[in-house]
Amino acid sequence: MRILYSHRIQSRDGQSVHVEELVAAFRSLGHEVLVVGPGLYEQASFGGESRLVPWIRAHLPVAVAELAELAYNIPAWWRLRTAYRRFRPDLIYERYNLYFLAGTFLARANRAILFLEVNSPLADERARFGGLGLSWLAHAAERYVWRSAAKVLAVTGVLRDAIVAAGVPAQRIAVVPNGIDPAQFSHLPARPAEDGPVVLGFVGFIRDWHGLDAVIDAMAAQGEGGKLRLVVVGDGPARPALAQQAASLGLGQRVTFTGLQPREAIPGLVSGFDIALQPLSVPYASPLKIFDYMAAGRAIVAPDQPNIREVLRDGETAVLFSPDEPGAMWRAISRLADDAALRQRIGLAARQEIAQRNYTWQGNAARVVAWAEHNLAHPIAPGP
Repeated sequence: MRILYSHRIQSRDGQSVHVEELVAAFRSLGHEVLVVGPGLYEQASFGGESRLVPWIRAHLPVAVAELAELAYNIPAWWRLRTAYRRFRPDLIYERYNLYFLAGTFLARANRAILFLEVNSPLADERARFGGLGLSWLAHAAERYVWRSAAKVLAVTGVLRDAIVAAGVPAQRIAVVPNGIDPAQFSHLPARPAEDGPVVLGFVGFIRDWHGLDAVIDAMAAQGEGGKLRLVVVGDGPARPALAQQAASLGLGQRVTFTGLQPREAIPGLVSGFDIALQPLSVPYASPLKIFDYMAAGRAIVAPDQPNIREVLRDGETAVLFSPDEPGAMWRAISRLADDAALRQRIGLAARQEIAQRNYTWQGNAARVVAWAEHNLAHPIAPGP
């Protein structure tokens, strides 16, 4: 199958991991893939991003910046049209982004099959955080793109329900959670269950609302004899404050901030964790870090909420805590910290779950191709 992969990503981060892993999976299955996206993306290093978009959002009124996003569809459509005519794909696969309409226009003009991967309800998300000036237009554009796709691939069932509420027929939506390449973790040794420090670990973009400050406070309350250590892998707006907090509480030797690390270093870093933390999560996400933790066989602590329960089971593949209950996350951590056998059992079960439920990029790619082949045989007209 020939797949034209369209995206509007400007930076290399968790989004780019999803793009590159899925493209590699398609190719490993023998399919041809042509990726079309912003030129700045190809030039960026991991963790880097285009300076143009932040500059526009910082210096232009919000509504004007959104009109600039819409204007981007002109060069994007031209690039996609050129690629489409040269490549003649069987499927257009697009990672959804707000105000990105070029792939939809191209698919409609050519009566092509468009599969749309949706990772978040971006119009609602940006409105919630004060980033929308043309809310009515953003929601209208979002509904138009969602309804135009032959198939919408939502990363969670929670997100699927939101897409149904926007008017997309349920039969056109499939839930495809994020995945992992198990081979990247297959060589990792088992974590020894011996006396000594218990290492807590976190991987990802560090935000204020994740709750890592509460973990550091609780570690300090243990006193100098505390056996817990914390390793924070990544960067983000909350990192400076957390580092200052750890230093002021005398935890400089027990809390480590590695900073941003290349993707290929993550398996080795996660293998050093005893307890892997997913502190808090937005309600519709499929966090990449959870699949890293599972593939590494780490004991996971995560919030007890619907999107997380789609992947993890309390007491079996993770210890879940109530995100609204003060101190609940620390109690979950303490339970695992005091029970090495429980850590090993839960970590092993989580690792086995990857294979049993095929939480892999290659599995996701195979499902997408099977659905595309069905659509080729049974075409579906785009929605209104």
